[in-house]
Amino acid sequence: MPPAPPLRLDVSHLGRSFGGRPVVDDVSLAVAPGQVTCLLGPSGCGKSTTLRIIAGVDRADRGEVRIDGRTVEGQGVHVPPEARSVGLMFQDFALFPHLTVAGNVGFGLRTDRAEKSRRVGELLEKVELSGFGPKHPHQLSGGEQQRVALARALAPRPRVMLMDEPFSGLDNRLRDGIRDTTLDVLKEERTAVLLVTHEPDEAMRMADEIALMRGGRIVQRGAPYNVYNAPVDKAAAAFFSDINVIRAVSRGALTETPFGAFLTPGHADGAEVEIVIRPQHLKIDFDRGGRGPNPTPQDGTAARGRVIRSRFMGRESLVDFRMEFDGLKLTASVPGVFLPRPDTDLWLMIRRDRCFVFPASRAPQGSSASRAM
Repeated sequence: MPPAPPLRLDVSHLGRSFGGRPVVDDVSLAVAPGQVTCLLGPSGCGKSTTLRIIAGVDRADRGEVRIDGRTVEGQGVHVPPEARSVGLMFQDFALFPHLTVAGNVGFGLRTDRAEKSRRVGELLEKVELSGFGPKHPHQLSGGEQQRVALARALAPRPRVMLMDEPFSGLDNRLRDGIRDTTLDVLKEERTAVLLVTHEPDEAMRMADEIALMRGGRIVQRGAPYNVYNAPVDKAAAAFFSDINVIRAVSRGALTETPFGAFLTPGHADGAEVEIVIRPQHLKIDFDRGGRGPNPTPQDGTAARGRVIRSRFMGRESLVDFRMEFDGLKLTASVPGVFLPRPDTDLWLMIRRDRCFVFPASRAPQGSSASRAM
């Protein structure tokens, strides 16, 4: 059998420190042609520094970066950015104001005039800007400027596209459409994409794989569905959505809560645990505590809570409760409009198959979640 083609981008054990403080700590990832991998994490977690090292505008203290199997960083090698076949897109579009759209797109091309004109026209058509070639950047909207920046970055046919918060300068109504157009063009070009963002929604929308970063390290990697539904720890769960946390004590692999006893295997007897549940999985039971004709087994025992407040959020309503059992505060998400008055008593149930159990102390990076049952 012929050997498998090399990964488009292969990063191994990358490290970078500033003033003795590790900013990038043992980061490894791989991106195949046509794949979008998202480095997701809060500000200051090291994701932009990782991108800069891959681009060649910063140097690694240790580790290696390979593009199409060729080492461009590490082992005494530092290939300059312009020789790495890497495209760059940032929040600042950085278009040349004195050049036309066509001049901006073709700026980095080193071909004859006819080939340059053909490539510029091809890309402007792909980003839905045919006929915009003679215009200047100041005549364009923010979304149009972003698409010009994409076309310019793709013009030299880079093997890898590095994108650092590229859509954060756009208003919300434009953002989704520009993301979709960008994704379509990058997939068509078979470009390997590494996208940096701090927005979970953007990562879920665009990525084939998410690498969740914290404190300079990748703490979890996987498809968006898996990272969302099997968080490695409480902080990972909270990064993607609001969460409810029920703190209790495990006794003989059982933990008592307002919703009955939960199986909590793997936790020592007497250990404090935190049961994590997202608001959309906290259900309001209008059938008097689940004693109606069609109770759902995984919903378990109902508990009564008193409404603190409710607010309509557009597609859903959020209702805050104080539980009767021990004063615990929980929030439920209800599709559509549901605005019960404060001090209304309602029965609540939780999806046990959608709960996670973690040690009550801060979980070590890289620890595993166990399902509560």
